[in-house]
Amino acid sequence: MARVVMQGVVSVDGFVADPDDEVGPLFDWYFNGEDELLARPSGWRFTVSPASATYAQPFWDAIDVTVIGRHLFDLTNGWDGKAAAGEHLVVVTHRPLPDEWLAAHPDASTHPADSVEAGIARARELAGDDGLICVSAGEVGGQAFAAGLVDEVAMDMAPVVLGHGKRFFGDHTGAVLLDDPDQVVQGDRVLHLHWTVRR
Repeated sequence: MARVVMQGVVSVDGFVADPDDEVGPLFDWYFNGEDELLARPSGWRFTVSPASATYAQPFWDAIDVTVIGRHLFDLTNGWDGKAAAGEHLVVVTHRPLPDEWLAAHPDASTHPADSVEAGIARARELAGDDGLICVSAGEVGGQAFAAGLVDEVAMDMAPVVLGHGKRFFGDHTGAVLLDDPDQVVQGDRVLHLHWTVRR
């Protein structure tokens, strides 16, 4: 069965953006090195430290499906029809995707789902048995995490304290045990962390 990883860049105090959806210095590590980090199929190119490139490139390359919420879809204009990573994008939304967006991106492999559960189920179909599904941190990721649908948690922790904003786990509350971190990689202005959810 496809693995589901909840992933995002996060501040030390647990926020993925400020209340206005600005990331401030959280993403500085994407641009402070000399090694290329390539997001496919979007084609985005970043220059990061060697340690960050060695950690992030294989992870990004392995992603088959990205799952996001409607808010992030609207903020990014659905990444213009190309998922940030992976061949397919699943959007958890209670509203139809805009007709003008669909007309502008007829070849986009973008799939709406009316619940987190339906979104993960659709992502599993698209990813296949051996695939990797990346769920964006925030409300949708937090809902998937609370529903027991997340297998792994990956954080790119920037040395920033935002003080308030959009939380990595959204509004999720309650105790969930993770295994000890199996990856701890120090980059330049970022600490990459990875855990498996304990079952």
